[in-house]
Formats: sequence, structure tokens, C-alpha cells
Amino acid sequence: MMLEIKGLSKTFRGGFKALNHVSLSFKSGEMVALIGASGSGKSTLLRHLSGLMSADIDGGEIHLDGQPVQQNGVINRNIRAVRANIGFVFQQFNLVGRLPVLTNVLTGGLSRIPLWRSCFKLFTAEEKAAGLAALARVGISAHAYKRASALSGGQQQRAAIARTIVQKARIVLADEPIASLDPESARRVMQTLADINREDGTTVIVSLHQVDVALRFCARTVALSNGRVVYDGPSSALTEQMLRDLYGTEADDIISGSNTLTRPKSDVPTIFDATRALAAVA
Repeated sequence: MMLEIKGLSKTFRGGFKALNHVSLSFKSGEMVALIGASGSGKSTLLRHLSGLMSADIDGGEIHLDGQPVQQNGVINRNIRAVRANIGFVFQQFNLVGRLPVLTNVLTGGLSRIPLWRSCFKLFTAEEKAAGLAALARVGISAHAYKRASALSGGQQQRAAIARTIVQKARIVLADEPIASLDPESARRVMQTLADINREDGTTVIVSLHQVDVALRFCARTVALSNGRVVYDGPSSALTEQMLRDLYGTEADDIISGSNTLTRPKSDVPTIFDATRALAAVA
């Protein structure tokens, strides 16, 4: 599915410009990293792409395979049908803690079942089997009948990804999905996203605070600063100097957060190591 953004702008109260004429396109099957310091516009952009937030009145447009998500501050009146193809993975998981993990995952299919069944959480044997299969794919099928709140943060995030599998989402938007996770849990979550991208051809757009993670998992990186696109190209072309040129003093915040999936501090590879490694594989 082709996702197109043209001239997208968002201004909050007080005149803060969160997005400033952003134009981008994402092809089917891409895995793209959105990077930038806090406040650069990453989360705001993802929420606009899913129709969870409307742009300025003259703030551009977003289309998914030709269907409008929103235009000039007006969200498509049939956004529920459009959103059925867009899965969203939130930083704080967005699961109902008191419900079983399987029930949380099955909510991904609510757009395809009658309202009366969804109200009473009545799922067919086939739907439950699909939910269990999704949990198996992300490696947590053993926890299917536990309360979601009993799972670790990394397990909850993988349950959220399983929900997008049940949803049959063709695009997955992941908003800082590893921000609150330990290194091993973060690696598993990113690998899970990479797996559904590779195996299912799902387009994955993931906002990250860590450059090394973008280099390791995403062939393309879009960098935002002050609501503008300041870089859009191969992740392998990013260098520390380029990041400092693009972000100035904010670069330290981005670069210093880039050891999420790496080894102990004394053995942490630099961004140049990661770039050379990708170049060697290419």
C-alpha cells in the first residue's frame, strides 16, 4: 500500500508548529525509521498518518492507496474503514491490563466482526486460533490466558504487535515502541517488527530515539527536526557528523541514546561501526 503525505502542517495552541509542510511517501513493504530529538514531530506525524489527529485547516493531506485519511484538517468520515489497514503500536502498549492477553490480541479483528459480538467479546474458534497463531509468531503463546498486566513490558509490546497481525494491517505505525524497555526486550520487539515486515510484506514505520537501531533494522531513515524533514534516505548514509550538522546541540541526545540494543558500555559500537557493517553487507 502506498502512503502519501503532501504539505502536512500542524500548529498547536500558542503557535507551536509541530509539523511544518511535511511531504513524504512510503512504498509497500518498506521498513522506515523516523528519528529525531524529543519534540521533533515524530509522534505527531504518526498520529496524523493513522487519523488519530487532524492537521491544520490548510495543513495538507494524507492518502492511503488513493483513499484520503485526511485533507486540510478534515478526517475522512469513513476513517474506520481506512484505519482497518493501519495498525498502531503505542509506546505504553495500550492493552487492557485486566483482560487476558488473547482477548487483547483479538481486538485487532473488531473491524471485521459484528458489533454485538465485539460488545460481549464473543470470538469464534477460528478467530481464537488466529489470535493464538499471532501470539506464537511473536513468541508469547504461553502467556495467552494470563492477564495482560502480568506480562513484562517487552511481552506486552509483542502482544500489541500480535494485535496488528490479527488486524491484518498492511501498515504498522510504531511510536517509540522500545523507549521503556531493557536492551534484550527492545531487541526482540524490533526483531518482531522486522519479521512481519519481511515475512508478510507489511510496511513498518517506526519512530526511534536511537540511531544505531535505525541503522540495524531499517534500510531507510527519515529525520525530523522542528517539524521539518531534514533527511530522507538510506540509513547507511547517516554519519555522526551529518547528525550533528542536521541537529546541532540536539545531536548529543540522539547519538547518546543509540546503545539500546548493544553490548556493555565498554564494547558499544559507534555509529560509524554500524554504518561500515551495513555498507559491507550491501
